[in-house]
Amino acid sequence: MKLYYAPGTISLMPHVALLESGLSFVAIRVDEASKKMADGEDYNAINPLGYIPALVLDDGSVLLEAAAIAQYVADRDSTGKLAPPHGTIERARLQAWLNFLSSEMHKGGLGPLFYTALDERAKDIFRERLRARFAFVDQHLSTHEYLLGKDYSIADVGLYAVTGWTPRVGFDIRAYPNLAAHHARIANRHAVREVLRIEAPIPP
Repeated sequence: MKLYYAPGTISLMPHVALLESGLSFVAIRVDEASKKMADGEDYNAINPLGYIPALVLDDGSVLLEAAAIAQYVADRDSTGKLAPPHGTIERARLQAWLNFLSSEMHKGGLGPLFYTALDERAKDIFRERLRARFAFVDQHLSTHEYLLGKDYSIADVGLYAVTGWTPRVGFDIRAYPNLAAHHARIANRHAVREVLRIEAPIPP
């Protein structure tokens, strides 16, 4: 398998999942601005919409969307520790968190703050949304070690990834101590440290 990733993006989640799964894969870096890979090839040939990540399977088929890729990987992890089994309420809760991270935190909150052309008054709308959503997550983590409770999952890496973007857009998370503690806890995982080493440096 081939994982196409860009530093500082949500591709960190499936990248960590692949390392933790022990599955064989090749990680291919993409320049997010130019959409060029190290060999000069155009990433748009993999994903015509240009966004990261993509996973090319052994049969040549392409799987897009970080949450889908991470779940695909988790279901092939022999230890079964990256995601709850299909058909369980725990799996539905995992999917709920992954959807929340994608729609409410990524696209509906942090993503717009990266656009320099966006008016500050418009950005304030997204900052207010983020304050409410980070407060919600912080309250949840006040009684849970991980998003699913006592068990680590790929959703925790997803939360780690999006929380890691906050300094780049000037959003202070110090008001959310449980979130900050979770971020530090996930940062200490071996696979996370290894992915950060591989993907360094992160764009400003």
